[in-house]
Amino acid sequence: MLNDLDHQLFLFLNGLHVDWLDPGMTFISSEAGWIPFYAVLVFLVFYKYKWKGLWILLGVAVVITCSDQISAHVFKPIFQRLRPCYDPLIEDLVHLPKGKPGGHYGFISSHAANTFALASFIYMTMRQHYKKIGWLMFCWAAVVSYSRIYMGVHFPGDIICGAAVGMILGFGIGYFLQRKLRQSL
Repeated sequence: MLNDLDHQLFLFLNGLHVDWLDPGMTFISSEAGWIPFYAVLVFLVFYKYKWKGLWILLGVAVVITCSDQISAHVFKPIFQRLRPCYDPLIEDLVHLPKGKPGGHYGFISSHAANTFALASFIYMTMRQHYKKIGWLMFCWAAVVSYSRIYMGVHFPGDIICGAAVGMILGFGIGYFLQRKLRQSL
């Protein structure tokens, strides 16, 4: 029943596509599309924290590495849930602006895990200096995550579970870094 609901919600959300939005969603979904966002984030880190910002960037590297490796090398091999574009029940109904991805398995979404891990970590470490950083980061993570449904490569359940894993990692590592460097940050 839960699987049927996930299929139905995916087909509804993926079916909302419009041709003129395909290039934008493809860009948002690609790692290259994140470069300007990351550049601004790095600037904000060093602007406020100077060289102590290296600790935050090290934390970002740890958080992204953990979320990416856990999603790709723990969840996907264990659960082996097919991506919507490879699911024989619905593959002919899936809108794929960029074509099929290389990996057949999609649970959990690495994009969702990584972006929500980063959003949570940045919120935890920088919220005292940038009051609205949480809204910006979580909105960005949600848009990137939705783009994966739009692109036809993840079910909503893949996104929700990826976001949850990412947030647990981001908040946990952010909390740890804050406690260890409370005087420095």
